[in-house]
Amino acid sequence: MNIESYQDLIQAAQAQTEPQRLLFVFAKAELPNGYTEHQKQHFEQGQGGALEPVLCVDKLPQDVANFQQLVEESRHTGLNWDIAFVSALGGRGGFPPNSDEAVQPLKMMMQKIQGGMIADFLTFDKNGELVALY
Repeated sequence: MNIESYQDLIQAAQAQTEPQRLLFVFAKAELPNGYTEHQKQHFEQGQGGALEPVLCVDKLPQDVANFQQLVEESRHTGLNWDIAFVSALGGRGGFPPNSDEAVQPLKMMMQKIQGGMIADFLTFDKNGELVALY
């Protein structure tokens, strides 16, 4: 299935043969260490920067069927974010993974994001729009 929206993601997760747990890492855009004046100007125009993870959570697809529901939950943390990275963790034997099983994959996601290895994840902005990052 070609995923072109958040709803497509939810439908794809629910269509899997084994129940899924969705993994979310929320990141904030910031200037990288040792930035140049050119990088600062681009950043102030809404371009470039580095993405730093600020929050992570795991959810069952049915618990976050609507992206705005996820955004609203994140507001209660008091942490600001710009991009949500999303991955999925498959269950087994007809049962989805539990939150304890999601801890290590979430840590690995955060490490990959900090290292700039983001190709394996879907990315959404705060409006729930799929974003391509380069």
